Amino acid sequence: MPSDLLIRDLDKDDLKWLKESQPTGGTQNLFLKSILRQAREKTLQPSLFDEPVYRPPVIHGSLPFKFIDLFAGIGGFRSAMTALGGECVFTSEWDKYAAATYREWYGDNDVYNEDIRQLDPKKIPDHDVLCAGFPCQPFSLAGVSKKNSMGRKHGFDDEAQGNLFFAIMNIVKLKRPPVLFLENVKNLRSHDKGNTWNVIRDQLEAARYIVFDKVIDARHWVPQHRERVFIVCFDRAVFGEHQDVGFEFPELEVDSHPKLGSILGEKAPEKKYMLSDKLWKYLQDYAEKHRAKGNGFGYSLFGKSDVARTLSARYHKDGSEILIRQRGWKNPRRLTPSEARQLMGFQDRYAELFGHTEGFPQVVSDTQAYRQFGNAVVPPVVEAVGAQILQSMVNAVRQSQTGCMLKGRVVADK
Repeated sequence: MPSDLLIRDLDKDDLKWLKESQPTGGTQNLFLKSILRQAREKTLQPSLFDEPVYRPPVIHGSLPFKFIDLFAGIGGFRSAMTALGGECVFTSEWDKYAAATYREWYGDNDVYNEDIRQLDPKKIPDHDVLCAGFPCQPFSLAGVSKKNSMGRKHGFDDEAQGNLFFAIMNIVKLKRPPVLFLENVKNLRSHDKGNTWNVIRDQLEAARYIVFDKVIDARHWVPQHRERVFIVCFDRAVFGEHQDVGFEFPELEVDSHPKLGSILGEKAPEKKYMLSDKLWKYLQDYAEKHRAKGNGFGYSLFGKSDVARTLSARYHKDGSEILIRQRGWKNPRRLTPSEARQLMGFQDRYAELFGHTEGFPQVVSDTQAYRQFGNAVVPPVVEAVGAQILQSMVNAVRQSQTGCMLKGRVVADK
C-alpha cells in the first residue's frame, strides 16, 4: 500500500474545522497524521454499564495552548512544545548568534534580544505555559569550578547570570501562567549545599504553585549522558489546592538507549574535523599527566556502539569530551555540527514543522554552532515531559466551568 494518501471532495464544514483546529506552527500533514494515529490507538474504557463507554483520546492540537520561550537558546522548548500543539507567543534570547539561529529555524523575527531584566512583564502576552531553560553556568559543576579558579562569584551571587531566576519570578507574579516548565543542570539541587534549590522551591511555592522536579538523563532519547533537572509547577488557583493534579514525569524505558551510530554520518566528513597531530598529542600527554596523578581528566574516545558524554558549550575548543574513531584516519575527529545537532535531539521531524525539508540548517559558524548545541535543551525530553503536562492541562479544562485555563484567573493589576 502506498505511503501517501490523497483525500478528495472534503465537506466544507470538515475543511473549515481542519483549518481552525490545526495548531499554529505545525503543518496540516502532521496534524492529520496525529489525528489518524490517535484514532488508531484509541481504546475502550471498562464500564459498569451494559454498553462500553468510550472516552475520546487526547489529540495533540485538540487543546490549543499558548507558551512563551524564555532564555530560548536555539529553541529546544520551541520545537517540542510546537510538536505538542502549542503556539509560541513570546520569545526572549539575548545571545545574538543563538537569536539568529532561532529566527531562521522557526521563521520568527519577533525575538526579544535584550536583557530580560529590563523587560516590562506587562508587554508579554497572556500564556498557558511559561518555558525557561534559565542560564545554568552559575550552578553547573564546570561553571562553579571555573568561577572559583578565577576568584569570581557563582550561583545567585553571579551578578551577570545568577539572578535571572528572579526575572522569571517577576513575570510569574504579574502574568500568573497556569503552568511553569523550567530546566537547569543537575547540580542546581546540590549547589551551595542545597541552599540554592531551597530558595528556588520556596519562591515557587510562595507564589502558590505546586512544584514537581526530577533529574532526567537524556540518554533514553539521544546517545549521550545528559542529566538535567526539570521543574514543573501548577498554579493552585487553576489546578486546585491539592497536590494531586494528575501529573507524573514520563516513565523511562531501561532498555531504550540509542547509540552513536544512529547520528553519525555514513560517509567520512571533511578532514577539517580530524584533530591535528599537535592537538592530538597534547590531549594524550595531558590525559597521561593527570592519569599519573590519579585524576580522571582527559579526552574520551567513542565508536558507533557507544553512548557519549555530555556535549558542552566548550566543545568547539578541542572536542575532547566526545572524540570519534574514524576508520582510515590516523587521528580521531570531532563531531560535525550536523551530528552535534542530532546528538542534541533536534530531529528532522521538528524541522518539518517549520518548513525545513532537509533538517534544521546551520546558520552560524562551526564555533558558534557547537556553543549553541552545548547550551541547548534536548527537544525529545521536553516533548516527553510536555506530553504529561498536557494531560494535566486537559484534565483541568474538563473540570473547569470556562473551558479555558486562562479564563477566570486572578492576576496582578495590569
